[in-house]
Amino acid sequence: MKIVIGGQVEKKEIERLIKEFDPSIETAVKSDLEAAMAMKTGQADYYLGACHTGGGGALAMALAMLGRGQCETVSMPGRKPNEENVLEAVKAGKKAFGFTGDHVEAAVPMILNAIKNNS
Repeated sequence: MKIVIGGQVEKKEIERLIKEFDPSIETAVKSDLEAAMAMKTGQADYYLGACHTGGGGALAMALAMLGRGQCETVSMPGRKPNEENVLEAVKAGKKAFGFTGDHVEAAVPMILNAIKNNS
């Protein structure tokens, strides 16, 4: 599995958490545009990104290139990640996930567990 990391903040922390979860997952830290293009062209399986709002800078390019049906805002200011919602998003085929930088520690393992349990 290959995950591209975009968004505006916490890119190295997201990568660290992915590697901590499963060292066999291939990761690539990219700009938003590069990460969204990698998804669109099939060079990556999933996209994770963080920003201050959870949906703006974290997912803007993914939304533009992949469409709303492939993207999920996992958390926003004042709304923590919800495991059931993340699992439903993965089951629905979503491939790009955005969240706030302060929820990285909760969101990344939650998303990875949902992917693992749904494959």
